[in-house]
Amino acid sequence: MNQMIRLTIDGHEIDVPEGTTVLQACQDLSIEIPIFCYHSRLPIAGNCRMCLVEVEKSPKPVASCAMPATNGMIVHTKSDMVEKARKGALEFLLINHPLDCPICDQGGECDLQDITINYSRGESRFDLNKRAVSEKYMGPLIKTAMNRCIHCTRCIRFSDEIAGIPEVGTMNRGEYTEISTLENAMSSELSGNLIDICPVGALTNKPNAFHDRSWELKKTNGIDVMDAVGSNIRIDSRGNKVLRILPRLNELVNEEWISDRTRFACDGLSSQRLDQPYRRIDGKLIPCTWEEALHTIHNAVSPLSGSQIAGLAGDLVDIESTYALRLLLDALKSPHRDCRQDFANLPYGNPTHYRFNTTIQGLEDADLILLVGTNPRTEAALVNARIRKRYLCGNVTIGLIGDQVDLTYPYQHLGTCATELKMMLDTNNFFAKALAQAKRPVIILGQACFTRSDSHSLLQVVQSILTEVPAFIQDGWNGYNLLHTRAGRVGALTVGFTPNESGFDTAEILKGCQSGDIKFVYLHGVDEIEATAFGDAFVVYQGHHGDQGAHRADVILPGAAYTEKDGLYMNTEGRVQRSYAAISPPGKAKVDWTIIRALSEVLNHTLPFDTHAGLINHLEIAYPFMANIDSIPDATWSQLPGSNKPLVNKNFALSVANNYMTCSISRHSKTMAACVDEILNKGKKNVSVV
Repeated sequence: MNQMIRLTIDGHEIDVPEGTTVLQACQDLSIEIPIFCYHSRLPIAGNCRMCLVEVEKSPKPVASCAMPATNGMIVHTKSDMVEKARKGALEFLLINHPLDCPICDQGGECDLQDITINYSRGESRFDLNKRAVSEKYMGPLIKTAMNRCIHCTRCIRFSDEIAGIPEVGTMNRGEYTEISTLENAMSSELSGNLIDICPVGALTNKPNAFHDRSWELKKTNGIDVMDAVGSNIRIDSRGNKVLRILPRLNELVNEEWISDRTRFACDGLSSQRLDQPYRRIDGKLIPCTWEEALHTIHNAVSPLSGSQIAGLAGDLVDIESTYALRLLLDALKSPHRDCRQDFANLPYGNPTHYRFNTTIQGLEDADLILLVGTNPRTEAALVNARIRKRYLCGNVTIGLIGDQVDLTYPYQHLGTCATELKMMLDTNNFFAKALAQAKRPVIILGQACFTRSDSHSLLQVVQSILTEVPAFIQDGWNGYNLLHTRAGRVGALTVGFTPNESGFDTAEILKGCQSGDIKFVYLHGVDEIEATAFGDAFVVYQGHHGDQGAHRADVILPGAAYTEKDGLYMNTEGRVQRSYAAISPPGKAKVDWTIIRALSEVLNHTLPFDTHAGLINHLEIAYPFMANIDSIPDATWSQLPGSNKPLVNKNFALSVANNYMTCSISRHSKTMAACVDEILNKGKKNVSVV
């Protein structure tokens, strides 16, 4: 533990750990210090000089962000010297800054505006012409106005340290300094965060340029569904349209970052939407009323037995509607249901078998990380950023079994085939030796591990490794992790949307559709299965986009997207989080659980709730931990299920081949289409392997 030191700031004594800067000590006392270049998650630069303070016995002001606090130090933050120094520093920063505030998208949220009002002289003594800097191309996501740049270098440090893709840098020196990517599109999946950390309007949201002013927007707390990380977001809307997505601070999950897909795919929310019910007549989908749609479903279900009915839940669905659909299928005596539309043979008995048990924040304590069949950079960008953060702290060994990819940090490539996982049991293997010596090892299994025919055999090998290295499972530490890629998957597994003992999984349901054993299938947001796979079965599709599932449907029930409903989600850790509706569903579309509730009444199996509060109450009675928002329910570890059959000697398939289009929302996003065209198809990525 660091030794404590005592200093005095504006007459207040404070004890801080050794190594704390003067700026951090001031923040601990809630003393406001103006800053531009400083950011708590980035290396210190000391460029802007706005954080100047007076330190007794120092002949001139010092930059508090770069000055370590020392024992007995006496600091003044409001003296005449400090006030004059800050006004001078700000006057220099504004020499070349244009008066773009009326047209700048940063207006109303600009650090430079706020600090200028509070700390400037009110006028400038310089009358020279302002310099002009050409705009720099950074790709389809970031709009530049480099005349506004104050060279704080936050974007450079973020690119180097957090994103791990050093694509932003400076050219020239002195007043000719310019920030640039050398006219290349940024390939980082976290590039949109540059917009948030830019303290002026030099980097702004290109797809949303000139669409709104910040004070016009309604701000709603939500949870991202573009992956299974469960990033905390803020949904900004005007009228009934979502205009932008911003991150919310959550140290346990996404810190203050979000992925580019999370931030920019929101334009897909208003494209190709289902806004009224349809039913198929003479081979054509015809618009109809809700009563007609539900009556058509009633006629299709009435003559069937429970064994002829099946239900599938998609990747973006909330827990409430999944639970409601499960209750309806139970009432219809159907044992056939599944939430794994990608045919992943996931273990679902014990929650610890399908969760990210170490937790995302817990990765910072790991001393060895073994990645198996996963590319976290594309599957869970914020998890990859957390692993990079751990790598930068040093004293960690990282290994990968799978395709060689650029993970933004060096790793030891251990092979591409699943059979090479057995090397971890060979005491002569160099990585196995490191594993045996690790005190807090972590193994992360990707979805590619479970879309194989030998997934249970692979789990058997993993269990052998966990047994061989007791440090994996110990008091206060669980190093077994399954990295999900779908936002609705863990919640659906938790509320039992999986086959009963006599029930069919996804593959068996589709086989039953082909053979005629399954005559009715309810698709709840299922968009990743080929339309021809359902044979002659009667298909009901409930969802929000005219995607793959809607093309095959006999009846379409328009539902709500994640921004249009209150909902619970569980992320890959099993963390329960609540999202709120920012806007209303379009047209005649309805919130998902209300559709299932209305259908249950038509089918004469009325569900025991008629309000959202009633549904939540019913859910919390069945699963009490659902009431504990932002927490992970306790579960006891047990041995993994497995098979003694030999592993198949083949490579892992890519779980996420296209990072920009992974669901019905992102596939309908023009911004994501531009990213695919300009970044994915043209980008050249290097692989960092040691």
